[in-house]
Amino acid sequence: MLPLRAATGLARLQHPCRIRKIRYFCSTASRLPLTMFTEDQELLRSTVRTFANDVIGPLVSKMDEESCMDDSLVQALFDNGFMGMEIEASRGGSELGFVEALIAIEEISRVDPAVGAMIDIHNTLIPRSIHLYGNDEQKDTWLPRLAQDTVGAFAISEAAAGSDAFALKTTATKVPGGWTINGDKLWISNSREAGLFLLFATVDRSLGHKGITAFLLPKYEDGAGASVREGFTIGPPEKKLGIKASSTCPLNFDNVFLPDNSLLGEVGEGYKVAMSLLNEGRIGIAAQMLGIAKAAIGHSIRYMSERKQFDRSLLDFQGMRFQLAELQAEIYAAHLLVYNAAALKIMVDRGELTSKDIILECSAAKLKASRVAEEAASKGIDWLGGVGYTKDYPLEKLYRDAKIGQIYEGTSNIQLETIAKEIIKRQKNE
Repeated sequence: MLPLRAATGLARLQHPCRIRKIRYFCSTASRLPLTMFTEDQELLRSTVRTFANDVIGPLVSKMDEESCMDDSLVQALFDNGFMGMEIEASRGGSELGFVEALIAIEEISRVDPAVGAMIDIHNTLIPRSIHLYGNDEQKDTWLPRLAQDTVGAFAISEAAAGSDAFALKTTATKVPGGWTINGDKLWISNSREAGLFLLFATVDRSLGHKGITAFLLPKYEDGAGASVREGFTIGPPEKKLGIKASSTCPLNFDNVFLPDNSLLGEVGEGYKVAMSLLNEGRIGIAAQMLGIAKAAIGHSIRYMSERKQFDRSLLDFQGMRFQLAELQAEIYAAHLLVYNAAALKIMVDRGELTSKDIILECSAAKLKASRVAEEAASKGIDWLGGVGYTKDYPLEKLYRDAKIGQIYEGTSNIQLETIAKEIIKRQKNE
């Protein structure tokens, strides 16, 4: 039993943290169907679900109303091993696999997709970039902190660099001993809580994507929280439709100095860094959306099993059962796409495929899961009627939260274009 460090309503609570005892074993490796998981993975799912219901659940309404993540909850996520899932145990992580990370994202998103967004971005993007491109010093410095106390954020989007993510204008200028960063970023998730930003800037705009370079930017000058880095400003959070507790802020860089050891990878390698994370990020968002869809249909069934009309349960009406069946089939389809994409990503990690080989499957998973999430929440509101439209039930929040799935990590139109290009390319190669 690990005590949860809590300040608001979580004090004295304890939660079993079996997460570090579970080791990675991919379902595809054992030839299990994609709707089944290993015993250890099901144990993990049960552990995460209990944590989400008992610890996150009581805070959801307050965090949504205040548009702010509870600080004690963030610490609880670290304490229970949910913030370093793929980081090796020798560096303080849980040393699990990608499928396990998706299970955690999905289960937490069932209760609050805003918290799911935090652990998704933190787990799928930041540690992986350091694993792939970091030097030994960067790995030894940052991976233990990302597993234990430091939230990560992915800083690439700008006013003119959304879907065209590499049209960025933030600059990195070489100076003695390091780099000077100037520019602005928008829509940066986790920015309020983050202690480390994976920052993308161009060293030469005339080079296009070949000038883009990645940096590790600590929020604090000494890396330990004494004072915010000089010239670095985090703006107020955006007022959003959904996932309101997930902080989304603008960033400003005014002659921010970064030492040479802040460079991640090589100069001009930022495009490669970002693209190598793209598939994993999209699968993570798809898992978040899958959690929303499963939560929505679950809440709907529970309500309709108790609600009576004309002296009959709503579930006794064939028309209602058929609608549920149609929706469940769509959720199954999304589930299969998500965990198939995860299995393919693991094959990339093993060197059996390349990232380019699985672009279609990752885009399809995100496209389908984000659509199903919105559909499931919308239909749930329809089925519950007036009750579904109120804050008395979670469906109205799930509906608001689902919309972001069709926007961030590549809009649905971007996914359609990507899928079309891949289909045409594969057809030509047959």
